[in-house]
Amino acid sequence: MVKEFVSSETIAAIATAVVPQQGSVGIVRLSGSEALAIARTLFQAPGDQVWESHRILYGYLRHPQTQQLVDEALLLIMQAPRSYTREDIVEFHCHGGIIPVQQVLQLCLEQGARLAQPGEFTLRAFLNGRLDLTQAESIAELVGSRSPAAAQAALASLQGKLAAPIHQLRAICLDILAEIEARIDFEEDLPPLDEGEVVAQMEQVVEQVTSILATADRGQLLRTGLKVAIVGRPNVGKSSLLNAWSQSDRAIVTELPGTTRDVVESQLVVGGIPVQVLDTAGIRETADKVEKMGVERSRSAAQTADLVLLVIEAITGWTAAEQEIYEQVQHRPLILVINKTDLTPADTVSFPDTINQIVPTAAAHNQGINDLETAILEAVHTDNLQAADLELAINQRQAAALTRAKISLEQVQQTITQQLPLDFWTIDLRGAIQALGEITGEEVTESILDRIFSRFCIGK
Repeated sequence: MVKEFVSSETIAAIATAVVPQQGSVGIVRLSGSEALAIARTLFQAPGDQVWESHRILYGYLRHPQTQQLVDEALLLIMQAPRSYTREDIVEFHCHGGIIPVQQVLQLCLEQGARLAQPGEFTLRAFLNGRLDLTQAESIAELVGSRSPAAAQAALASLQGKLAAPIHQLRAICLDILAEIEARIDFEEDLPPLDEGEVVAQMEQVVEQVTSILATADRGQLLRTGLKVAIVGRPNVGKSSLLNAWSQSDRAIVTELPGTTRDVVESQLVVGGIPVQVLDTAGIRETADKVEKMGVERSRSAAQTADLVLLVIEAITGWTAAEQEIYEQVQHRPLILVINKTDLTPADTVSFPDTINQIVPTAAAHNQGINDLETAILEAVHTDNLQAADLELAINQRQAAALTRAKISLEQVQQTITQQLPLDFWTIDLRGAIQALGEITGEEVTESILDRIFSRFCIGK
């Protein structure tokens, strides 16, 4: 268990992205007992502006010794406990860019604040009971979301839609454990344990745990996305396919073989899933040193991709060159894209019987793109993903803890079936309670917290 959190340190960090000559507003955030005192030292609010919680003040940031003007800014005050961390928080809303926010941050550090560690503001929010661990993780996932669906899943978790069922399941397990331990300690004074009721409750808990676990694949896809490699010999229309798919001139298209000499990337969203599309150089034997390097990169991209789109042209059909490429990538999930079907029908093309998914396209005319996206979603088994609770998308850590909980609960069920003494029931039941508590943070070690919050950006 994590010890009760008490900190006398005031932390500070830049809470917005610092982009040279592009940031319009930059925020420096402080949290801790001295946050308001530091703000009073650095910030001058002209007139009769009232320094009170949840009020925005207008004024000037000045060096406390020289009174040199540093920036014209706004000051936002949020006093404990009505703040993100449940500590006093102040934010200086400065002009954006590199210099203003860095100067203000340096002044805060000179007045006794400490530079915050990655995720330390959110860590304090968790330790002070402002958030549970699922909500804290969802904040990082919301910041890093790469599609609207990923953002919605993170928001659902932030609103407690994962924590609520986990708390309920853990409460049921705790109630069962209390009933069992009461019978162990006071067997003669209590009526016999209703074993049938316990069995029914255990079945209900296992069923719900299994249902939540089913969202793990969706969560993985929403967070990491798919890497899709477009491969094929030169001039079959790989770059045209990428341009039509991305609705941009992302890749150069010419009639000359070997135009694409490096891997061209494009970020797309298909069915709510982030997709990194890699348009690769045409795979062929070549004496050109640069093109040869591109071909090797193409092979490497195909070997590491989650899904391969093998593109052939309907006019030429399946040749020895396609067969050679296919033998190199057939161990990967694969979709055969028959391109240029505006010139020759796809049903005239023969291909190996081992290929199950085929999509005809005419990339130059933007035809077949919707069918291609449908095939990609089928390839990643989105039917099963859509059957799961769309509001939940658990992450890898949560899935691991839920898996341990499920194993422990199934061990309890087996113990009951074998009619073992009540003492044996409690062993695995405690294991399930521990695992469920790790998800929400009711049972968590400092090493787990370090691992989680080290992935956060500084200032969040």
